[in-house]
Amino acid sequence: MSRTRAMPTAVVSLALGAALAVALAVSAADKGQPILRLRAFAVDLNNRARTDTLDIVIERWSTPEETKNLQASFVEGGDDTLLRALQKTKPRCGFVRTTTSLGWDVYFARETPLPDGGRKIVLGSDRPVSMWEAQNQGRSMDYQFSLAEIRLGADGKGQGKAISAAKLTFNKETKTLEIENYEREPVRLNQVTVVESK
Repeated sequence: MSRTRAMPTAVVSLALGAALAVALAVSAADKGQPILRLRAFAVDLNNRARTDTLDIVIERWSTPEETKNLQASFVEGGDDTLLRALQKTKPRCGFVRTTTSLGWDVYFARETPLPDGGRKIVLGSDRPVSMWEAQNQGRSMDYQFSLAEIRLGADGKGQGKAISAAKLTFNKETKTLEIENYEREPVRLNQVTVVESK
């Protein structure tokens, strides 16, 4: 059974005031070098409980212009239009990999300061799809996005949640983004730590 929940549109991408300061900081960073490296212990309670270590590498933060364009694409054309716009984002914002995978690209990455001195990090990507899944065109093909939200304390430690297969809709009446999770539970990101930061 899938779950739908309404979230403020800003949670995934939409207007965050600190964006300009972040973009300026990124432009000063060394090109091609990660600006943030995180490690997390992922716990997936769907089907059989599975665990893995994730390396999350941020190479740059999404710009305000990119954020605005993605928002407009989604509001005007829905999931499919957003997916195409997301996949055209160049260069990528980073990547995520497990200990046994090559990894997959992250096309959206946003950092927001928190009142306690910590920060919230939101990541978005298209969802990796197997050849078998693409050929069979099952219900899961409607869930085109992977999303994650991580909250780090001022000490560089924290936790988060990830939705590996999400479907997005925009409720025009409430002006909220609704996220439907294909799985029963989000993947828990425990023991998130900053490995390297610029």
